[in-house]
Amino acid sequence: MNTQTELEIEAAAFRRLRDHLASRTDVQNIDMMNLTGFCRNCLARWYQEAAAEKGIEMSKEDAREVYYGMPFADWKAKYQTEASAAQKATFDATPKDH
Repeated sequence: MNTQTELEIEAAAFRRLRDHLASRTDVQNIDMMNLTGFCRNCLARWYQEAAAEKGIEMSKEDAREVYYGMPFADWKAKYQTEASAAQKATFDATPKDH
C-alpha cells in the first residue's frame, strides 16, 4: 500500500468514527472518557493539533465545530445530559494520560 492510499484509508476511518459517534448522541462524552480514555472533545483536539502540525491555526472552538458539525455549545445544549455522581466519581478516579 502506498502512502497516499494509507492516508486516504485512515481519513475514511476517522470520518466513519466521527459519523458513527454523531449518530450515537445517547452516548455521553463522560461515559466515553470513563470507558475508553477519550471522547469527542479529544477527537476535536487531535484534529486541531494535526492542523497545527500543518501550519493551520485553529481555536479549540473552531476544531470542535468542525468535528461536531455545529458549535459545541449547540451540541451540548441539544445532547449532553448532566453527569451523575457515579459518572463524575469514575471520571475523577480514572488516570488521565493525554
